[in-house]
Amino acid sequence: MRALAREVRAGRVDTVLLVFPDLYGRLMGKRLDADFFLESGGEGTHACDYLLTVDMEMEPVQGYRYSNWQTGYGDFHMAPDLSTLRRASWLDRTVLVVCDILDPRTHERVAVAPRTILRRQIERAARLGYRALAASELEYYIFRDSFREAAERGYQGLRPAGWYIEDYHALQGTREETFNGAARRHLKASGIPVENSKGEWGKGQHELNIRYEEVLEMADRHVVFKQCLKEIAEAQGISVTFMAKPHEDQAGSSCHVHLSLWRGDRNAFPGRRKMGPVQTSDAFRWFLGGWIARVPEMMVFYASTVNAYKRYKPGSWAPTRLAWSYDNRTAGFRVVGRASQDLRIECRIPGADCNPYLVYAAALASGLDGIARKTEPPPMFEGDAYTARDVPHVPRSLPEATEIFALSRFAREAFGEDAVEHYAHFFRTEQAAFHRAVTDWERRRYFERI
Repeated sequence: MRALAREVRAGRVDTVLLVFPDLYGRLMGKRLDADFFLESGGEGTHACDYLLTVDMEMEPVQGYRYSNWQTGYGDFHMAPDLSTLRRASWLDRTVLVVCDILDPRTHERVAVAPRTILRRQIERAARLGYRALAASELEYYIFRDSFREAAERGYQGLRPAGWYIEDYHALQGTREETFNGAARRHLKASGIPVENSKGEWGKGQHELNIRYEEVLEMADRHVVFKQCLKEIAEAQGISVTFMAKPHEDQAGSSCHVHLSLWRGDRNAFPGRRKMGPVQTSDAFRWFLGGWIARVPEMMVFYASTVNAYKRYKPGSWAPTRLAWSYDNRTAGFRVVGRASQDLRIECRIPGADCNPYLVYAAALASGLDGIARKTEPPPMFEGDAYTARDVPHVPRSLPEATEIFALSRFAREAFGEDAVEHYAHFFRTEQAAFHRAVTDWERRRYFERI
């Protein structure tokens, strides 16, 4: 706070953007005058609790126990986590702070808030002597049309930033450097260390990787990353999308998550047990076993939208099978690193549209359950996992995944009855919205010929 006060007195900061992630992982919040924020001791502010019940269109959805018209839609408290305070260098004289959501009566964290759900799994890991380090690899498509132009055109006929597959392609990357270079520089200036950016396997598709960190900080970096890129695109008059599958005939956009458990400053995954080409610990083996075993029950946290399930196609770079392998991009779980500090598990299942707090909470809950139950992973898979017939398939749709989640005893043990009920209703609401919609596919197919 002292550093912030100096920046405010010098006139370099006049706005404090307080935000929190909603159920979709979108950042919601308020802009506070910086002097007011300092004078109030950084206590935060209030917001309407309907924000944890709205749909994509911001309509309050009925059927939630947490908040509804009958309860009157009161307030919750946005409590700033001052460890997240960072300059938002892409915005004028603005710092950004991520908040926890508290009940104003009990002052406890709201159980259904995404950040609370992840915090509780981190606390569970800490009781077992572990801390988790994580990284998100996010992919996105860039278009030459502005967000407003894209909306006015119904998101049809947009001009991609590239016109051929540009995976690792330096020339096409140069054409997109006005955007991606600005993103790298602003992220770094805003306290989010960047590793690299590169072209991906789609037209105008790119990936930008940021440094690994403690899992809560990584989830915060993930959502700030997305906000930063969208707002840079807005300023440049272009658009960017993190949809999991924006084109039926091109690659989807993934969020590959990397995770390892540590005891103090030592990676807990290396050990004496040989698993394929790596030497691993029991903690690694059982964590991997639990993570894989619980995917069907946790799938809604990895793929929370109707669109997300359209990534899972053979030969698409998105996994279809619950296999693990060493450095094999066809498997749902890719082990990377050796018997050293960099040994980690990469889960390739989540899409770029995921809520990272829920993804990391699901991964930790599943892996820690594996350690508790000593869950053995399946044998290491070698070859093309897309062609495997004796390996379980990921759930194929949001309704299928939602019902598995809603009936899961493990989910209730991990997250609590209220959270499971809340999110099951959220996912069913998302599915119902899709069923009510009339799509362009239907018009093309039925308008004349039916």
